[in-house]
Amino acid sequence: MTRETAPEQTGPTLRQKIVLAAAELLEEAGLEAVSTRAVAARAGVPTPSIFRIFGDKDGLLEEVAEHGFGRYLAAKAELLTGDDPVRVLREVWDLHIRFGVEHPAYYTLVYGQVRPGHMPQAGRRAVADLRGALVRVAAAGRLRMSVDLATEVMHSAGVGTILALTALPEDARDLRTADTVREMVVDTLTLPPPPDGAAAPGITVASSATTLAAALGRDGTSALTPGELTLLTEWLDRLADPTTTAG
Repeated sequence: MTRETAPEQTGPTLRQKIVLAAAELLEEAGLEAVSTRAVAARAGVPTPSIFRIFGDKDGLLEEVAEHGFGRYLAAKAELLTGDDPVRVLREVWDLHIRFGVEHPAYYTLVYGQVRPGHMPQAGRRAVADLRGALVRVAAAGRLRMSVDLATEVMHSAGVGTILALTALPEDARDLRTADTVREMVVDTLTLPPPPDGAAAPGITVASSATTLAAALGRDGTSALTPGELTLLTEWLDRLADPTTTAG
């Protein structure tokens, strides 16, 4: 007696159908249109299925954000392999701006629904990638401040720029604004490259501390105990951000 095998599944799963239905509603009419009842009707499923699979509407929106940010995050990951870390930083900025302007529904889903202490997973991944790009700048000796502060500065500037642009009528948006902000931010965060064969200009205690902190974070060291390494990292963070005072 032969054993029957289950037919190979084709097409989207129930979970995918619901996410795609919610994404369609979001793109067509904005977040206000994404009610659980409307999503269920679009997906052709009972409304309780949404709660069974995603827990609640917030759980569904988390996955819609992941769906919308997927290609953007994949493209950013490819950029991070570039040779010149400061050029990569500019490219990461440009990609971020382009994604936000071209996909405002997904962007505002992640960054426009402000809840203190909460950011969707897609947004946290984007910030982590930005931090990774800045770690490379620091490791090259070209970051003026700590990686954490630089990440906050660049992320805040990027989000603010996109939300300001997308609030304007489409024919009134001037993307030169984003280019100008990019150069202001990059100039604030980074040191210029040294001439061939010369020492890097503008080396300061802060930039040196940032470079060492990045190297320790990347490579570690066996010369210090974990407690000593933690203490050294705290000191380097203070030196990297001169405005930080000992508490």
